[in-house]
Amino acid sequence: MSQQITEARLTATEVGKYGQDGYLLFHQPVFNGNQFARLKAIFEENLAQYGEDNLDTIHFRDARLLEFLLSDEVLDLVEPVIGPNIGLWSSHFISKSAGVGKATPWHEDSAYWNGRISTMNGICTVWLALDDVDAENGAMKVIPGSHVNGYSDYEAIDAAHNIFDRQILPEQVPLDKAVTFDLKASEASLHEARIIHGADANTSLRRRAGYTMRYFPTSSTVFADKNPGHRIWLARGQDLGNNSFENA
Repeated sequence: MSQQITEARLTATEVGKYGQDGYLLFHQPVFNGNQFARLKAIFEENLAQYGEDNLDTIHFRDARLLEFLLSDEVLDLVEPVIGPNIGLWSSHFISKSAGVGKATPWHEDSAYWNGRISTMNGICTVWLALDDVDAENGAMKVIPGSHVNGYSDYEAIDAAHNIFDRQILPEQVPLDKAVTFDLKASEASLHEARIIHGADANTSLRRRAGYTMRYFPTSSTVFADKNPGHRIWLARGQDLGNNSFENA
């Protein structure tokens, strides 16, 4: 379990913006050069071994990733927005190859996780850019302020060209308010689990890869019977929700 350090990584203004908009862009390197190079090498190794479609909960198979998931560098970004008692919910390498990456339909993470945890309040995803990402290669987009709901209405779509087989009804997504996340490699975004977000297909000549690191306040309870085989870690602080942590 990581120990807290004293240097804050977010300002009060940034924390306030996250609460209001449901997201935040962190335009600084999350890790130093050597750390980032090591993480990216782990990603490339797993990508070669498992392929783009088999990189969810990758830390279950590769324990080296816990060094990064439980690091102060990441937890000091998360703590200001969810509090000092932090559980590691999940992680996922996301890679969209140049020219062939599928689109990510408009969705809320909360809609897919509904019933697995006592509340969606406070769940935060750190999306660490492993490559430079922008609109050209299919960067993530969000609808600011949409995290106040978290359960929109969905319709079925063609899964052949999309990451998921359903999407939020188009009339419920105000596209004129969408914000695209431009990030340099090793920079990150933070977003709340209920925010509406998605991404276009990568039609560029550049790959788009990132590492999603997901955390929840331990005042929430992850229901073990609704999460068979899923493993969670106490990342910082105390367990307040009677959770079944790996390192409890």
